[in-house]
Amino acid sequence: MNKISSKENRVHSSGAKPYSYYECSIPDGFACVPMHWHSEFELNYIREGSAEFICGEEKFNSSKGDIVITQPNILHSIYPHENTRQVYDTLVFSSELFGGSEQDRYFAECIRPMINGSMRLPIRITSGHHYYAELSLLAENIFSCARGDSPQLDMLLRSEIMRFFWLLETEAKAAIVHTDSVIRPALEYIAEHYSECITISRLAAAVHLSESYFMNMFKEYVGLSAIEYISHFRIEKACKELAGTKKSVMEIAFECGFSNLSNFNRQFRRIAGCSPTEYRKRQAISR
Repeated sequence: MNKISSKENRVHSSGAKPYSYYECSIPDGFACVPMHWHSEFELNYIREGSAEFICGEEKFNSSKGDIVITQPNILHSIYPHENTRQVYDTLVFSSELFGGSEQDRYFAECIRPMINGSMRLPIRITSGHHYYAELSLLAENIFSCARGDSPQLDMLLRSEIMRFFWLLETEAKAAIVHTDSVIRPALEYIAEHYSECITISRLAAAVHLSESYFMNMFKEYVGLSAIEYISHFRIEKACKELAGTKKSVMEIAFECGFSNLSNFNRQFRRIAGCSPTEYRKRQAISR
């Protein structure tokens, strides 16, 4: 299976600094986070507001104070609620942050199962979790260290990450890994061909399913219909072009797979909450 197109291309870590920190806001900073996956861990801490998360086979609406954990290679996405903003911190980090080597027994027995998915951690930690008070404090410390961004704070960040995941590992249960081998090829097809005309029949053929079964399975797994997901994916691409290039709105619309400008403007306003021109102005002001 070709996994390149659905895998996130951004490099989040290096040998000197095995993590990246982001202050995020949806839909102010970006329209949504389309379905994707990466080989690093991801830790989110919701500061305010709410959004719809889809992580693997779980779908939920976040709340202030929630901690959301995504293990490596799990498909995940975030979509905004209408007229609602979510502000949150994100840390994306490689397993190198845990230290040690693969020969160390703690890495082999505790960390490796988290990486390969044979041990599933809770995805959403809310105030009702019995470790929430300590985990929340650790999350605050982790993001404080990440914002400080110094070699000395990297030492503390590493220790807080270890403590955070040690608490989770003590209660985690080995889980059966549910395959996403049916839907992932469709997501990869969309990522490769979003600028072209994409039909349900083409997507269903790509995964060797009937159209009706594919549509039902896609909606159940992703949380959006295939057509709606394509619209979100295209608008997210358009947002990046509007913020990062001087291309005209019409040029961006056609490059992102929209056959006419009026439909692009309508879909953009529906998903992003403003017109393409307004979005470009906001991004220019924020820089």
